[in-house]
Amino acid sequence: MNIMAIGDVVGSIGCRFLREHLPQLKKSKGIDLVIANGENSADGNGITPTSAQFLLDSGVDVITTGNHCFRRKESYELYDSCDSLLRPANFPSSVPGKGLCVVDMGRIQVGVINLMGVVYMESMDSPFDTADRLLLAGVPKITLVDFHAEATGEKRSLGYYLDGRVSAVFGTHTHVQTADESLLPNGTGYLSDLGMTGPVNSVLGVKPEIVIEKMRTKMPVRFDLADGICEMDCAIFQIDEKTGKALSIKRLQIS
Repeated sequence: MNIMAIGDVVGSIGCRFLREHLPQLKKSKGIDLVIANGENSADGNGITPTSAQFLLDSGVDVITTGNHCFRRKESYELYDSCDSLLRPANFPSSVPGKGLCVVDMGRIQVGVINLMGVVYMESMDSPFDTADRLLLAGVPKITLVDFHAEATGEKRSLGYYLDGRVSAVFGTHTHVQTADESLLPNGTGYLSDLGMTGPVNSVLGVKPEIVIEKMRTKMPVRFDLADGICEMDCAIFQIDEKTGKALSIKRLQIS
């Protein structure tokens, strides 16, 4: 089974670029399931019902999110009504949505877990303990984890912690694709960060001059998205359907 995971989709420009390229990629690469991080898919940050539906209509099967998941109030109800939209599982249980979904593909089921890091980010339940709780409750043999986190050390630690217990652990959030794809000793596929789907000439999708102003002056600025040439950063995990182990990982940068 080939599962594609797509890095943070930024704004309508990133959504449109994904739609232009994903259908053909699914055919040419023999993709069975697509997971995309959509927490920045709405212009101005966050995710809206409109941007979520755009991603699903474009061929995405499961949308994961992160620290911006509740930035837009209009999305709150969607987290409870859409089985394909996840928020990090280590949020308090009182908030909308869930952090695990199971996709029934007929011949097999695939689980997707969404977790968020706590190093240099908001105080949350431990992603390690949350993962333990979800796995103990039962997940499909093929289960992948989107770990939305800042620190590479935290990401790699969770990767090794879950090695052999899930099919793959991939990171999101930094918008920069890493080159450390690997098969961990017990069969879990790992990549610290998938990268970003959005404008290349930008700072994490935002116009560079705006971020430079913020860095230099420390004053509030409006993070307007950049435009121009785009790129879709992603990775394909080949998973053995019988064992749930990862067989290979291939990073892609589609431009």
